[in-house]
Amino acid sequence: MGLERFSLEGSVAVVTGGSRGIGEAIAVEMAEAGATVVPVARSADDLDETVERIESAGGEAIACTMDVTDAESVAAAFDRTEAEFGPVDVLVNNAGTNPYFGNARKLDIDTWEHIFAVNATGAFRCAREFARRIDEREETGVVVNVASVGGVLGLPYQTPYSASKHAMVGMTRTLAIEWAPDIRVNALAPGYVKTEFTKGVRENESIHEDLLAEIPQDRFADPEEIAGAAVYLASDAATYATGEIHVVDGGYASK
Repeated sequence: MGLERFSLEGSVAVVTGGSRGIGEAIAVEMAEAGATVVPVARSADDLDETVERIESAGGEAIACTMDVTDAESVAAAFDRTEAEFGPVDVLVNNAGTNPYFGNARKLDIDTWEHIFAVNATGAFRCAREFARRIDEREETGVVVNVASVGGVLGLPYQTPYSASKHAMVGMTRTLAIEWAPDIRVNALAPGYVKTEFTKGVRENESIHEDLLAEIPQDRFADPEEIAGAAVYLASDAATYATGEIHVVDGGYASK
């Protein structure tokens, strides 16, 4: 298998939550692999740095707003992408939120519903829009869902987040069966990554040290270490992979 199998040349990719962290890294790395990339987020201003990084590397991109909790916003983002670059070949569902850390007894139901609205329902809304457009064109496509190691394990004090990521894992496996062979659907399950999500944990010396003791690699990942796996799943190197939950966690789930 030649390295050209890992190329995304000629593909158009939409990356939700593309303004920072793992989403930004995936958008940039997919552009470096040859894709035209549309990173999306709720605010276009937040996407400027991502677009600049892509263009500096010689890629082509536009900043596009999308609220994954709003069906009209999702459809409009796909419409704009198609108008600018043509049909979307790859969807990366990376948009997510994790505002609660604490005992589930004290969890407010509104917080639970908000987390599910973004992490699970939002991802499905985008995947459904993508699939309908693939069907209209009678072509093939790829969905990469960014779940979490919390989607294959329980994460104490993160009940709504972990539950929403378990939902994403279940959705991935089921859609992979339902939408085959035209659309491949896989998920990434990152462990602890150096992003804004984990800033509080990393700044708490006691919690940080406890977590490092559970990670065989003895460190948190850089976002780029997750992005490479996303490129693989979107590329022709992974044409027989669907329904896969690709864990990238430094060995955390293996203990």
